[in-house]
Amino acid sequence: MGNLNKVMLIGRLTRDPEIKTFSNGGKVANIGFAVNNRRKNQQTGQWEDVPVWLDLKAFNRDTGRKLADLVEQSLHKGQQVYFEGHLVLEEWTGKDDGKARTKMVIHVDDMQFLEKREGDGGGRAGSAQSAPAKTSAADDKEIEDAPF
Repeated sequence: MGNLNKVMLIGRLTRDPEIKTFSNGGKVANIGFAVNNRRKNQQTGQWEDVPVWLDLKAFNRDTGRKLADLVEQSLHKGQQVYFEGHLVLEEWTGKDDGKARTKMVIHVDDMQFLEKREGDGGGRAGSAQSAPAKTSAADDKEIEDAPF
C-alpha cells in the first residue's frame, strides 16, 4: 500500500521567524503560521473564519536549498506565504518532570512569497521560483482582519 505525507498551506506568519544556528554550522528557522478554516456559526447562521495555529521549521540543507537563510532574510510577521512540506512528529522528554512529550510540526520543503517583499522595487513577489505578485485591496483588508 502506498504512503503520502505532504502538506500545502497558504496563510500568514504569526510572528517573526526565530533562527537557531548550531555548532556544526546548521541552521533552522522556526515559523509561527496561521491558516483559516471556515465554519458556519450555529447561532447566527453566518460563516466565520476559525484560525488554525501551526509550527513550521525550515532548514538549511547540506546539498540543496538554504531555506532557513531565505526565511531569515525575507519573512516577517503578517506576510502571506505558500509553504509545501511534510509532517514530522517530534518527541522529547520534559526537563522539569521527565515526562514524554510530542508535537506535530511541518518541515518546509518549498515556499513561495505571495506578496511583494520590502525593498523589492520591481513589483514582483520574491520567491523560490519567482511567482507573480498577488496583491489587491482584498489582501490588504485580509491582513488588517488577521487574528494575530
